Amino acid sequence: MKLPLRAKPAADPAASPIAPPPPRRRRRKEWMTRPERSTTAAIKFIVWVALRLGRRAARLLLYPICLYFVLFSRKPRRASALFLSKALGRKPGFGDLFRHYHVFAACLLDRVFFLNDQSDDFDIRVHGEDIVIDLMQRGEGCLLLGAHMGSFEAIRMLGHRQRDLRVSLVMYEENARKINSVLNAINPLLSMEVIGLGRPDSMLRVRERLDQGHFVGMLADRTLDGEEEARLPFLGQPAGFALGPFQLAAMLKRPVVLMVGIYQGGRRYDVHFERIADFSNVPVQDRPGLVRWAAGRFADRLEHHALSSPYNWFNFYDFWK
Repeated sequence: MKLPLRAKPAADPAASPIAPPPPRRRRRKEWMTRPERSTTAAIKFIVWVALRLGRRAARLLLYPICLYFVLFSRKPRRASALFLSKALGRKPGFGDLFRHYHVFAACLLDRVFFLNDQSDDFDIRVHGEDIVIDLMQRGEGCLLLGAHMGSFEAIRMLGHRQRDLRVSLVMYEENARKINSVLNAINPLLSMEVIGLGRPDSMLRVRERLDQGHFVGMLADRTLDGEEEARLPFLGQPAGFALGPFQLAAMLKRPVVLMVGIYQGGRRYDVHFERIADFSNVPVQDRPGLVRWAAGRFADRLEHHALSSPYNWFNFYDFWK
């Protein structure tokens, strides 16, 4: 039987004489109550500027844009200050807040070039590429979990080096619609499939892609209203983490891999792949405990990267509510 990779044995619920508390269901998510400031038209305009003027010219626009948002986006600025105070261990100054916004904007801009297959000018260093190669050779497919941190699109660069790598993205229906619109604005021939959750055939399509050896990617650091979650330690305070992605992996008997693409400034990104768990041969009766363990390991590794690269954290709301 394959067991999850254990980084912290003490965190294993099976090792504790006290059963883990049942997962909680929360009523309302702050990130869902925030109106989106960006529109599809605005995104398409940014795409046009990036592709017509180039990265250097487009980056000049980031400074006044970031200054505007630091000065006038009160709630996101407050959330940025809250997160940075925990991650930095001190009260953040104006320069910290501006840098946080600027890293976010820089990653958004670079997404255009990654998605348009223009990654040759970037210095991208991959850590844990052997994990990807091993899974590709086995032809198993896996759930590739990311977060609102750095650039998830940096994985497209890996596709240039590993030609057989096939990735499908899973996201909620409204986000899928917006992303497809943006992808068409960047490059109508983009090959990355976007699967919208909430449709009758969503899980069937996920299973089909996994059976075909795809890496099925999703962002696993946010939950919807009423979605099952666990309260787990994160930067010294409990935060809600979704159990759904790990329940899905357990149900489909698939490995789970964490992927984060950390922006290091300039043109450099560090892409990290890490094994989280493998549900390939886990008995049904063992799944609930191992699902929670895997969610805990995901939260633990996310905390590690948040502390190492705090300005790459892009959840601009109170993550602990």
